[in-house]
Amino acid sequence: MDSDRITMTPSLFDKLNTNFELYHKDTFNLIQVNHTDKNAMINNSKKQNNEYFEILLSRNIFIEVFNSIHEGIQIIDDKGIIVYVNPAFLKILGVDPSDRIGKKIMDVSPDGSLVEVLRTKKSVVNLKNSPKGTTTELLSNATPLYINNQFIGAVATTRDIKDVKTLSDKLEQSEKMVKSLSERISFLSKVKFSFEDIVSESESMKKVIELAKIASRNDSGVLILGETGTGKEIIANAIHNMSTRDNKPFITVNCSAISSTLLESTFFGHEKGSFTGAYKRQLGVFELANGGTLFLDEIGDMNFNLQAKILRAIQEKEIQRVGGEKKIPLDVRIIAATNRDLDNMMQAGAFRSDLYYRLNVLDINIPPLRERKADIDALANYFLTKICRRLGKERVSINDEAMEVLHNYSWPGNVRELENILERAVLCNKGMEILPNDLDCIKNSLNDIVQSCQIESLANMEKEMIVKALNNHGSSYLAKKEIAQKLGISLASLYNKIKKYKI
Repeated sequence: MDSDRITMTPSLFDKLNTNFELYHKDTFNLIQVNHTDKNAMINNSKKQNNEYFEILLSRNIFIEVFNSIHEGIQIIDDKGIIVYVNPAFLKILGVDPSDRIGKKIMDVSPDGSLVEVLRTKKSVVNLKNSPKGTTTELLSNATPLYINNQFIGAVATTRDIKDVKTLSDKLEQSEKMVKSLSERISFLSKVKFSFEDIVSESESMKKVIELAKIASRNDSGVLILGETGTGKEIIANAIHNMSTRDNKPFITVNCSAISSTLLESTFFGHEKGSFTGAYKRQLGVFELANGGTLFLDEIGDMNFNLQAKILRAIQEKEIQRVGGEKKIPLDVRIIAATNRDLDNMMQAGAFRSDLYYRLNVLDINIPPLRERKADIDALANYFLTKICRRLGKERVSINDEAMEVLHNYSWPGNVRELENILERAVLCNKGMEILPNDLDCIKNSLNDIVQSCQIESLANMEKEMIVKALNNHGSSYLAKKEIAQKLGISLASLYNKIKKYKI
């Protein structure tokens, strides 16, 4: 028997193949055919074909299976007479059984899959057609039926092509969603910052990076100090990713953003039923970070009572879930960060000194952007590349006057504010270059300062400062390079200012 000679269509009836084999002998017994007399069977095949279908379709097991299937089913005999249709098929076309049973398939669906099987005696896959008297477009698979190498008819499975398209669209949407989520999960799980990702030109930031590299070579506690927006988490991430724990979890928790009622549960986890709403066991951040690094951001805002429990967990290197009895061993490296003055907080009794000294084995103080303006040019160009790539825009540059505005601003929000202002400028800018007018929020702030202080213009002060620097250091290339570094601007900006002020 060749590959086309299967009992049922692959998609729906493979599981029934054995049923035909099991009932084969029984069927022949019922019609009193002698299995050894194959010649007699072949001679009477035409008469027997009809009897086979009558016996087959009289069996409840087949009818129940056919009727329960959501795909439409049609069966024809060897002459192309329709001998069975299931309810799903009638529903798809909106016809009655009398419109199909006993009809010739050629008359009702001349371009359908069953006609093709009747003609070729071979299977047909994914054939599209519209039966007569209907506008419904069908997608069908059909397979010939054989008994003892004798063709007795064919069976077809059918679906409305609209349903197929709907399912296809839903599948495509699901695949896109899964892909999006997978990419997001992959990004979150694999995002890493190295020290090479930290943009710096100033000496103060270079010292910060060197100190952070030292911290990455051991497991001692690190306390990162700095104003909001200076990049404390990036430094912490870089330390982790350069350490021997780089292939283990890096878990961040913002101590100021946790509800007081969930503090212990967040850090230590809880057992099912340990309190109202604890419907299942939950792991705390200490367990999630086990083997890796736990970054405690805004440690200065941690609840005072919780500080003692955090200290105990760090010292004893074990925790106990809320409502649990089992002690869970820990191997976690702690990096903490804050923008608060912990020395003053300790003196005021708002922060535990023993926790402070446990965390502050090595402290790293990140200077604010206003104290490292030599980084502004490099940061601005880095952010513009990053922002344009994310927004799908062609690279936008920033002219010297606009860069000067950035240098003259005090940056209370530090590096984070710089990135936000540049993103706003890129979004609002219609050209390929950011101009001073694109930085109105900074310019207005600077004007307010000048007007309120009633001092001479920044331009005059800047010109006077450059003239004085040139008089003291000279006008050679090396001297100008040194002056630019001390003024916190690029060498190109210094040359532009010298030209602007006609010095």
